[in-house]
Amino acid sequence: MTDLHTVDERLDAGDLYGAVRALRGLADGAPLVDLLAPLRRAAEAAGFDDLAGAATAVRERPQDPQALYDLGYACIERNIAPLAVAALTEADRRAPGQRTIIVELVAALERCDRYAEAVAVLVGNDGVLADWPDRYLVAVNAVQAGDLDTARRYASALSTPDGDWAHAARRVQGMLARAAALQGQPGRLDGRDLRGWHFVLNGAILATVSPYGFDEGMTGRYAFLQDSMGSCRRTLDRLTGALRAAGSTPSTVSPLPDRSSRILGIAAANVLGLPVVPFAAERTDTVIVAYDLNDSDEQTLRALWGERAPGAVLVEQASCWTDPPAVAADLTGLLHQVAHAPWGERLTVDGRTPPDDRPEEELAAELVAAAPGPDDDIAPGDSDADFAAFVRAVGADWPGTGARDRVFSPGPVRSSRFA
Repeated sequence: MTDLHTVDERLDAGDLYGAVRALRGLADGAPLVDLLAPLRRAAEAAGFDDLAGAATAVRERPQDPQALYDLGYACIERNIAPLAVAALTEADRRAPGQRTIIVELVAALERCDRYAEAVAVLVGNDGVLADWPDRYLVAVNAVQAGDLDTARRYASALSTPDGDWAHAARRVQGMLARAAALQGQPGRLDGRDLRGWHFVLNGAILATVSPYGFDEGMTGRYAFLQDSMGSCRRTLDRLTGALRAAGSTPSTVSPLPDRSSRILGIAAANVLGLPVVPFAAERTDTVIVAYDLNDSDEQTLRALWGERAPGAVLVEQASCWTDPPAVAADLTGLLHQVAHAPWGERLTVDGRTPPDDRPEEELAAELVAAAPGPDDDIAPGDSDADFAAFVRAVGADWPGTGARDRVFSPGPVRSSRFA
C-alpha cells in the first residue's frame, strides 16, 4: 500500500509522475494536513507556484474555507482531482451552503468519475442552486451515475436556457431520449451494459466489447491492447451493418490525415465499395475514418467539432477511455487504455519490433483480407446477432445529427484503471 514515505522516496528519485500518482492514491484515506508537505514539494519540483502557495496557505490556516477552496481549485487546474475533492470537501464542511465551493467540489468529483457523489452534493444543497448550470449538472451527473429517474426529474424541471446553455440542454435531452430507446430491454442499461451506456452518453455505437477480464473488473474495456487486422476488419464489418440498418448511404470515405487513419480509411473504402476523398468537415454523405482521434492534430479536431455535415458519420477504431478524445465518434471500434495499431511498434518477448513501414495501400489490403473478429474469445452479449439486435434497438436515434459533442466516460460501467 502506498504511504507518505513512498511519496518522499519517489520525489527523492526525481520520479515526479510517480509521486503525484501516489498522492492521488492517498487522497481518500490520509488526513489532508498530512498530504500538504509532500504536495508542496511536488508542486515546487514541477514549477507550479500557485499549487505550492495554496498548499502552504492551508498548512498555515487549515480551518480557512478560502484557503481550502484555493487549494482545491489549484489541484483541479493541475490535474490532481482526488486532492481537490479532499480540500473542497473540507471547505464545504467549514462553510456549508456556499455555491462557489459546491460547484467546484462537483467539478472535482466529476474528474474522479464519482458521479453519484456529485449528485448527492448538489441535491443536498438544492436551495442555493441555479438552474444553469447547477441543476443541469444534477441531471447530467445522474445519467453518468446510472440514475435515470433523478436525471429525468431534474431535466424536466429546468427552465429554458439562454444561448450559452442551449447545447447543454440538447445534450442531456439527447442522453435521456437514447436511454428511453433502450430501457426495458433485457440486460440493457445495467452495470455491465457497456455498449448501451456508451450509446446513451455519447450517441455512439460500440462495435466490440472486450472479452478479456470481463468478469474481473474490465467489463468490456481493454487495458493494454496490441490491435490486430482482424479487430479492425470486424469494426468495418459492423460499421457496414450499422449503416445498412440505419438506411445511411454514404458516397465517399474520408480518412483523417494521420497514417493510421489513412490505412484504416483505405480499407474502409474497399469494404464499403466507395471512393476515398480528402477529409473536409463540410463534406456531406461521407464516412470519416480515424484510427485513434487522440492522434489527430488540433486543427483536425476543431474541424470535427460542431455541427455535423448532413450524412457524415465519424468512425474511430481505438478510443482511449482514460484520456478521451476531444470529440465523440458515431461508431467506436473498441475502448482501451493503451493501444498499439497493427502496423505500429509492437511489444514482444524479445523487446520491441519497429513499425511496419509498408505502403498504406498494401497494409489496407491485408486488413481487408483478414478474418474479422477477436483472436479467440467473445464477450457476453457481443456476438454478431447481439450487435445486430442492438443496432435495431437504437433505430432512428443513430447516427446522430446536429452538433458533435465531447466524450462522456466512463459512465455507470466501471473498469479497472492501469494507465
